[in-house]
Amino acid sequence: MSLTASESLTYSTLVRRRSLILLAAVAVLALVVVIDILVGPAFLGFWDVLSALVLPESRVDATVHVIVHEIRLPMTLMALLVGACLGTAGALMQTILGNPLASPYTLGFSAAAGFGAALAILTGFELPLIPSFSIPVAAAFGGCLAACIVYGMARLRGMTSEVMILAGIATLFMFQSLQSLVQYLSAPEVLQEIVFWLFGSLVKATYLSVSITGGILFFVIVLLLPEVWKLTALRLGDERAQSLGVPVERLRLKIFTLIVLLTAGAVAFVGTIGFIGLVAPHIARMLVGEDQRVLLPMSAVTGAFVMAGASVISKLISPGAIVPIGIVTAVIGVPFLFLLIIRGRRRFW
Repeated sequence: MSLTASESLTYSTLVRRRSLILLAAVAVLALVVVIDILVGPAFLGFWDVLSALVLPESRVDATVHVIVHEIRLPMTLMALLVGACLGTAGALMQTILGNPLASPYTLGFSAAAGFGAALAILTGFELPLIPSFSIPVAAAFGGCLAACIVYGMARLRGMTSEVMILAGIATLFMFQSLQSLVQYLSAPEVLQEIVFWLFGSLVKATYLSVSITGGILFFVIVLLLPEVWKLTALRLGDERAQSLGVPVERLRLKIFTLIVLLTAGAVAFVGTIGFIGLVAPHIARMLVGEDQRVLLPMSAVTGAFVMAGASVISKLISPGAIVPIGIVTAVIGVPFLFLLIIRGRRRFW
């Protein structure tokens, strides 16, 4: 059925308004990025940071250039990419499972990654040629293992959203218990290293890790582009989506795989980050609605904004030190979760 002239005008206005909101969010994110680079133990002026970002190295003070480009910029870029990965993964998971509380964290992927990293630290596991990547690879492997468990259980009982959610919750508790067991068996100095990793931190971010996480995000975006309208149709329910020609089970499997890649790329280098994948999609949905063409990029931008904001807060809480960012994101996420429970409405879901 074709749209009438008035309906077409209204739809165009709606799309234009959502696009403007998205552009405004990107502009605010750019400002937060500059603030994140500006804040730190070494005092830098706003124009010093801006000059270091846009001018050639020869025209910038050497100390400022080193602080900005070698220390702060990799951390900021990693915060943006991790937030974008988790925000997108959360939006996708909530879409394919039809549950407002679905996220990589609440379904056990992050807990499994934490277990993989903790086990690698406890055993002293090292890769032969790239030992510095031992813990990230172990964390990514743990996240993939959790995904295989959830998918295997769902496959046995039918690929329904209810089964996948229950399997994810069971996986979450299982890997959290295994994390506790590893910590119990660890010596004090090893336990300290495990706990610090589980808290989540951007301190060890490098341009190499930024490139890997960014490459994963770009790869997933390319694979997502042909599926956007199918995801929008899936929000209408499995039966209506199938009636529109959407292969629901195959689509759910593909998106589930992409979620695993995004989560692994996000947590492998920075540790366990909670609530970004839960909070960011809800904020994005409040701003731009359910159309996946706008919701997915808005979720990525919102996730990046929350992570960058958490990075700024983590530096301000304790001047001269950096509070692990995973603690800050949890502090931000828990009140928002309480707000969702208290409101008890489905206006934005």
